[in-house]
Formats: sequence, structure tokens, C-alpha cells
Amino acid sequence: MASYDFLFDGLGLREWCDAGSSQAPMSMADLIGKSQGGDAPARSIWDLPFPSMDALNDACPNFPQARELTKGLENGFLSIKDGLSLFLDPLTQPLSWFLEGALWLFQTVPWFVMIPLLLLVVQLVARSFGLVLFVAACIGFLAFIDHYDYAMQTLAIIFVCAFLCVLVGVPIGIAMSRSNTFQNITIPILDMLQTLPPFVYLIPLIFLFSVTEPKLYGIAIILYAIVPVIRLTNLGIRLVDKEVIEAADAFGMTSWQKLKGVQIPLALPNIMAGVNQTIMMSLAMVVIASLVSAPGLGVLVLRGIRNLELGVGLVSGLGIVLLAVVLDRVTKAALARVNAAQKQ
Repeated sequence: MASYDFLFDGLGLREWCDAGSSQAPMSMADLIGKSQGGDAPARSIWDLPFPSMDALNDACPNFPQARELTKGLENGFLSIKDGLSLFLDPLTQPLSWFLEGALWLFQTVPWFVMIPLLLLVVQLVARSFGLVLFVAACIGFLAFIDHYDYAMQTLAIIFVCAFLCVLVGVPIGIAMSRSNTFQNITIPILDMLQTLPPFVYLIPLIFLFSVTEPKLYGIAIILYAIVPVIRLTNLGIRLVDKEVIEAADAFGMTSWQKLKGVQIPLALPNIMAGVNQTIMMSLAMVVIASLVSAPGLGVLVLRGIRNLELGVGLVSGLGIVLLAVVLDRVTKAALARVNAAQKQ
């Protein structure tokens, strides 16, 4: 006897229940009762299970099981997969081109050209000779242990994905700051993107795109990393002093002039903090995206896990840490310069 027979009997649904056939395995109690030639022993109130789909299915074979719900979701997604792919493929194809181009560029340019270029960028952004030496030491160490190509692949992916996150995220953050309605619509989406486990991003994308296409891991990285720059752009513009906005209105500034000349410059520290977090999250997702053919240091981490090669995993993990520290220090140095410029 199932736990919730009384429920369906009381509702007069027993005939409907018995008309169905259940594919669910028998419970352990039912199996014991059947082996003893009788019904399963009655359960006490303390053993009463929660009225879940499977528990109700035990009492009523016509009631759907939980696996029917998940199977229905899967079948529903697969039924629209071809249409989604047909629509999304041309829209996302430029992302594959950008990623392939960046990977080609970072790997084709000789090290004796690429490393000085990277150090020049660091100097222009941070204006710190000590930081340039630190970055040179980190890249030199990675090159010395033959991880230079993997590090360049990782940097190329981060460069493209972080740039697109800023390109798309900053306008969304600005739009959120100018409309409470749009903010109320967008925040639940951002909450979902921020709380979903990183592996979950890959599940629908694997069905939509080929594993050999760079846009597969590119979309996953962008969706995972875009949230901070959107949130902090919105927050930074909303935190601009109202008296400053009133002064801009008194001078007859248009909305565009206020945004360009007042709000964005004053919100720049928050926007830069969002860019810093976006870059860090991009790096974290690049490692996970190695599961779906993303090149870079994550490939070595995955190899260390699969083949139980402790040294490979530890050294590649150290390389990822060095890249994270470099990117974090450079973006924070740029943020410090922005803060210092605003105080002058």
C-alpha cells in the first residue's frame, strides 16, 4: 500500500489512477511485501514521505513522475533546437571569427615582439615601472617552463570576451540607470546569470553549437562574466551626486551631454571596478570552458585531472594564478589612476 493511497481514494480518483500504468520501479517496502507474499507493512506517520511527484506516482500510476518533467523539458528544448540554431548561428558567427583571429594573432606574432608589446600596454595603462617588471617576470617564467603558447591563448580569449562584455555591458548598465522599469526587468536575469553554476552554461550551448566552434565557449564566458560590469555601471551612474546633476541641468545640458560629460566620468571608478571583476570571471570561466575545447592553460589543468598528472596540474594552475594576478594588478593600477585623476 502506497503512502498516499488515501488521498486519491478520498478524491474519488482511484478508477482514473488504476487506468494508468507506471514505469516507476517498486519501492523497497513493496518489494519486501511482495517477496513475503503480502502487502508492504504499513508506514507510521513519522515515515510519511513528502508528497513529491514520485511519491504520488506510487499511489497513482497515472500521476506523472519527476523524470517525466525533466524528459519533457529535454524534448521541448530539442524540438526548438534546430530553429534556435538557425537563428543564432549567423548572429554569433562573428564571435567565432573574433576568437579565431585573436588566437591566430597572439600565437603568430613572435615572442620577442609580443612580450614588449604587452609590457608597453601595461606601462601605458598603469604608468608603473615596478608593475612592468613584475609582468615581465611572470610572462618570462611562463615562457621558461614552455607555457608561453598556452598563456597567450588564454590571454587572447580573455581579451576578446572581456572587450565584448564591456562593449555590451556598459550600455546595458547605462540603460538600467536611466529606467527603473528596465532595471526591475534586468535584475532577475542578472541574478540568474550570477547564481547559475558555471557548468550549467555549457549544457544548452553544447546542443546548439558544435564543440569545434569557438563561439560555444565564447558565449559561455560572456554570459558568465558580463554581470559585474552591468551592475557596477548601473550603480556608479545612480550614485552620481544629485546636486551635480542639478548643476548640469542649470547649465542647460542635454541628457546626452550630462551622460558623456558628467555621469560617466564620475561613475568611471565603479565602471573600472566592474571591468576588473569581469576580467577575473572571464579567466575563471576560460579554465572551465576547456571542457568544450577552449584552448589555453585550462587544457593543461584538464589533462592533469584526466591523467592524474599532479605536476602538470599544479604548474598549469600556478600559471593561471600568475595570469590572474597580472590582470588584477594592471586593472587595479588603471583604476587607481582614474581615482587620482578625479581627485585633482
